[in-house]
Amino acid sequence: MPNALASGDKTIFWWKGNVTPPKDYQKWDDLIRNLVQHWTERYGTDEVKSWYFEVWNEPNLKGAFFTGTQADYFKLYTETAKAVKSVSKDYRVGGPATAGNGWIAETINYCNQNNVPIDFISTHTYGVKQGFLDEAGQTGTVLSLDKNAVSGDMIRTRKVINQSAMPKLELHYTEWSASYTPSDPIHDSYHEASYILDKVKKAGPYVNSMSYWTFTDIFEEAGPRFTPFHGGFGLLNYEDIKKPAYYAFKFLNELADQQLTSADSNAIVTKNKAGNVRALFWDFTIAHPGDSINNQVYYRRDLPAKSLAPAKLMLKHLTAGTYRLNVYKVGYRANDAYTLYHDMHSPSQLTKGQVELLKKGSAGTPVSSKLIHINNSGNWENEFPLRENDVYFVTLDKIGR
Repeated sequence: MPNALASGDKTIFWWKGNVTPPKDYQKWDDLIRNLVQHWTERYGTDEVKSWYFEVWNEPNLKGAFFTGTQADYFKLYTETAKAVKSVSKDYRVGGPATAGNGWIAETINYCNQNNVPIDFISTHTYGVKQGFLDEAGQTGTVLSLDKNAVSGDMIRTRKVINQSAMPKLELHYTEWSASYTPSDPIHDSYHEASYILDKVKKAGPYVNSMSYWTFTDIFEEAGPRFTPFHGGFGLLNYEDIKKPAYYAFKFLNELADQQLTSADSNAIVTKNKAGNVRALFWDFTIAHPGDSINNQVYYRRDLPAKSLAPAKLMLKHLTAGTYRLNVYKVGYRANDAYTLYHDMHSPSQLTKGQVELLKKGSAGTPVSSKLIHINNSGNWENEFPLRENDVYFVTLDKIGR
C-alpha cells in the first residue's frame, strides 16, 4: 500500500512494504482507475484485455502480508475490481491470491451473493509441511512425503470451483514450487526437475495456469543474498547457471503440439505435423527421509541417485525412414550444477573459471546423438538406464527416406 494511502504503519520485508488497507477508499479507487486508464492509453485496450489483474497478495496471512480481516480483504477486492471494470468491463480481475489454497469457497460465495465481478480464482501452494512465510529466509523446511502435494491441492481447488455457484471461473496458481523459502537447497537440487514435471503432468488438466516461483534467484524479499547457490527460488542462479529445474521447463516448452497416447503417468509423448517425435519421461521419487531432517541439511549433501530398472520407450506408427535421434538427460551429475558446486566444496564466491566449469556441466547438450532407421513396420523401441529422479527428453527428427 502506498504510504500516503495506508491506514497503518505495519510493514514486511527489508524494503518495508506496507501491508495495511487503504484509509480512504475513494482515493484508492481513483488511484486504481487512473492507473488502469494509463495502461490502456499506453498499451491499448486489446493488450490490456489479455492481462489478469490480481488483487493483493496472500491476505490470509494476517499480520504478515495483510493486517486486515477476511471482511477487510473482501472490501478491498470489491473496490479494486469495480475500479478496474470501470475502465473496461472486458478487463479481467480476480483473487484472492491466498497462501495455501485459502478462502476459495468464501471468495466465490461473497462475489456471487454481492454481485461483485470476478473472472478468475488465484491462489498459491508449496510442497513443504510447515508454515507459509519465511520473511528472513532462515526457517527450516521439511518436504512433504505426499507424492500428491501441490498437484493434489490444485485438483481439489478445481473441484471446489466446479461445485460452486460460479463453476466456469478460471483457476490460476500464481505461485507454486517445492518450497516457499528462498533458502531451500531443494530448489538447486537435481530432485527439483522431476518434481516440477510430476506436478505439471498431474495438475495440468485442472488449472488454466501454474506459475513456478520464480524465474531467477534475483529475489529481494529477504534481502540480497551473496552466495552462488543459496537455495534461491530461481531456475537460474546469479551467475546465469542453469539449474535442473530450468530444463524441466525447457523440455516442456519443446514438446510438439499433438500429444500421443501413453499409459505412463511419468511421461508426455508428442509429435508434430511432420511426424517428428518429442518424448519426455522421468522418475519421480521422494528420497527425503521425513521429519528427522530438514531440507536445509538434507539437500545440501551429495545425494547419489539409486539405480532403477531401465525405462523403455516404445513408439508405433512412425513413417519409415532415417531419423536423427537426440537424447537429453537431467539427474544426478547430469546437468546438475549444484552437485558440481558441492564438489568444489561450496565456495562462497565463484571464480570466472569455476563459473565456466559449472556452465559447461549444465549446458544441456545431448548425452547421445545418432542416426537411426525406422523400417516399414513403423515401430521403434529403446531402453534408457534410469535412476531415481532422472529426466529424459528424446527427439526423433525425420531427415530422409
